Amino acid sequence: MKEKSDKTDEVAENAEITRTLELNTAPGGFAWLRRWRIPVLAFAAVIFIAAAVILWRGSHTSGAVRYETREVQRGNLTVTVTATGTLEPTNSVEVGSELSGTIRRVEADFNDRVKVGQILARLDTEKLEATITQHRASLEAAKAKVLQAEATVAETRAKLNQFKQVWKLSNGKVPSQTEMDAAEAAFARARADLANCRAAVSQAQAALSASETDLSKSIIRSPVNGIVLNRSVEPGQTVAASMTTPVLFTLAEDLAQMELQVDVDEADVGKIREGQKATFTVDAWPDRNFEAQVVQTRYGSQTTEGVVTYTTVLKVDNSDLSLRPGMTATASITVNSVENAVLIPSAALRFTPPVQEEEKKSSGGLVSMLLPRPPRFKAAERENAAGSKKQQNVWILREGRPVAVPVTVGATDGVMTEMRAGDLQPGMAVVVDSVMEAK
Repeated sequence: MKEKSDKTDEVAENAEITRTLELNTAPGGFAWLRRWRIPVLAFAAVIFIAAAVILWRGSHTSGAVRYETREVQRGNLTVTVTATGTLEPTNSVEVGSELSGTIRRVEADFNDRVKVGQILARLDTEKLEATITQHRASLEAAKAKVLQAEATVAETRAKLNQFKQVWKLSNGKVPSQTEMDAAEAAFARARADLANCRAAVSQAQAALSASETDLSKSIIRSPVNGIVLNRSVEPGQTVAASMTTPVLFTLAEDLAQMELQVDVDEADVGKIREGQKATFTVDAWPDRNFEAQVVQTRYGSQTTEGVVTYTTVLKVDNSDLSLRPGMTATASITVNSVENAVLIPSAALRFTPPVQEEEKKSSGGLVSMLLPRPPRFKAAERENAAGSKKQQNVWILREGRPVAVPVTVGATDGVMTEMRAGDLQPGMAVVVDSVMEAK
């Protein structure tokens, strides 16, 4: 009895485990569906909702394509290169001082017109005048020594001549040879002293001349005819001229002729040539265009934030003095000009018609809607992209559909492009854009 009871308990325990694990077999063999029916129904609902949204959005967004067109024109085309820079005087002179000292007086101010030799400033000259007085005294002393040396020379010469006469009259008996030698040596020393004194005079004269030159340089004069652009000194200020000359004034020789220095990008510098015309504007005169002419393109480059530029100098006529040094200007340099050309809107060269393909409903079904294919390009588009930049396609409308027309293009100003060859005529409409209209 006990053994039978144990078997009964074991069977009951196994039945409980089977119910817990749902391992019992349902009628028909589909009991596993009870466990997966909720996830399957949820997934099917998500698929249904997604398909409905895709169909709804497609029915409301897809529609006819409307093309925007512009006309081909005949006219003149001007190609320009734009660059910015600053106005500078044609000849700018910095005036400084070679001497150190204190500024006693300033006689020129900003914007003053000055002439060659006109006094701009004066240094204090008390020390220089004292030095000149000292050098003049030294010169007088040197001249006095020359007179003394000349007297000594005359004395020794007379004594030597006397010895020679006595020696001749005495038939060489007197004076002795020693006395004769001493007299000749004294005369030679006297002549040497005279030469030394004369050299001292020349030295004193040179020192005096240097002091007088310094005195003349204490007066700062204008080296050119021009206008004072900058004054960096005030009366009472100390000027120290050591290794470099301090700049006191900056003069512009002639503001009627100025130059505009602009930075031309490396992509455009090959188009710049000497003699090309240009126009520019400045903020001070926003409604006025000034004329200029290219006179130089420098080979030295400048790199600013990774951009390589080349300085180009333009000659500017500023007879009315309306332009001032340092003004920022924006210049347009005319690098090419085409007259009586067929002009195509540049937007037409950038236009590519949209690809419209009818796909069979049975080819992809719902999967193709949920997982759309990547966009495909027509073979003509690939050929056009890989072709020459000069040979391009523009599109015209025939029976409402875009048709490609090959053209050969030339110069462009960014808005219109010259057509050198092609089957387009002025007045024809070319497609520049397309818009998808909603139903």
